[in-house]
Amino acid sequence: MVIATALYRGSHLVAGGAVVAQHQRDRLFPWLALGAAIAFTALIWFMAARHRRLVPWAVGLDVLVIGCLLPFGAYAWGGARAQESIAWVMLLGGSASAMAAVAFGARLLVVAVALLVATHLAGYLMVEADAAVTGAHLNALVFSAVVSWVLTWYLCRQGEQVDAANRRTLAAEAQRARFAERVAHHNALHDTVLATLTAIARGGVDANTSVMRERCAREAAYLRRLVEQADDRESASGVRAALEESVRAAEALGLRVTARFHEPPAVPGEIALAMARAATEALNNVRCHAGTGHAFLTAAGDSGRLIVTVVDRGRGFDTGAAGSKRSAASQGSIGSQGSVGPERSGGPARPATGGIGLDRSVYARMRGVGGRAFVDSAPGEGVRVELRWPG
Repeated sequence: MVIATALYRGSHLVAGGAVVAQHQRDRLFPWLALGAAIAFTALIWFMAARHRRLVPWAVGLDVLVIGCLLPFGAYAWGGARAQESIAWVMLLGGSASAMAAVAFGARLLVVAVALLVATHLAGYLMVEADAAVTGAHLNALVFSAVVSWVLTWYLCRQGEQVDAANRRTLAAEAQRARFAERVAHHNALHDTVLATLTAIARGGVDANTSVMRERCAREAAYLRRLVEQADDRESASGVRAALEESVRAAEALGLRVTARFHEPPAVPGEIALAMARAATEALNNVRCHAGTGHAFLTAAGDSGRLIVTVVDRGRGFDTGAAGSKRSAASQGSIGSQGSVGPERSGGPARPATGGIGLDRSVYARMRGVGGRAFVDSAPGEGVRVELRWPG
């Protein structure tokens, strides 16, 4: 409607300019009146572009000056004594009425239209215009406001209906996603926790063996994560689901993982998958090289950034010694604290064992999606792998 009323006013200015250039070019006031109309129109559309809507005070000023006062000025100083000479000034009132219908509420619109009708009726009476001309102009003045108001109402109503339909669609998609997630959890519980409990209840296994205790600990950790996820925001369910797969894959190979999800932000699917695969490699390194059977995984958000950390309390390694074992061709790709990039030339922060896995499956993977990876370690202090997106 902002664009429509702009075009409407533009057509009136073009018509007014043609009349002034052809019939009133010898008089100063018609040119001043046309310039004032152009200036007020520019003000209205400047404010509209800035606020993305017609600003009521600017439109109200246009109604008072251009719509109501300009006809009397044309009569008093512009020599407009006939309906033909004042008609182009009256024409601007129609576009002022249309803009008022878009910018004002119902009560203020009625006041603006009544004021325009009264002043334009007085203007045509002063020049003794024909009744038919006066009636046609006042009819156009009123219906310019009516048509603009109806179109504005209709478009707003259609927009509300589209928004409501989108909300219903999103709610239905969310409900389907929750149902699919529940089904997946039910299947996982059937295949893990329920199977373990059934085997113990039937006496088919010895619950006191170390293998069974480790299995129960893994499945208890899985149940704990399910409970915690029920309280998390749903916007990051893709991140949680991808990382949960990494955790379950590591647990299936005998590693106990304590996972925590602290409202991670929603990210594109390919980013969530890349982070999960990098986390999987970090967990594999814990299982193969750390000398401990327990790892900690945390996913959180920080100012829109997704941060995933994998920590162990294993044997750790000397990052400087590990860096000295790398070939010169790979120097500089990983900083001394394991950051992706040439921040420092002290060598990489990764163990000599499993280094190719870190290079290809962690650092390179994070670089490929615009993220970064950091590794911090010391002998006897364990290893901390941090994945960040965006980098």
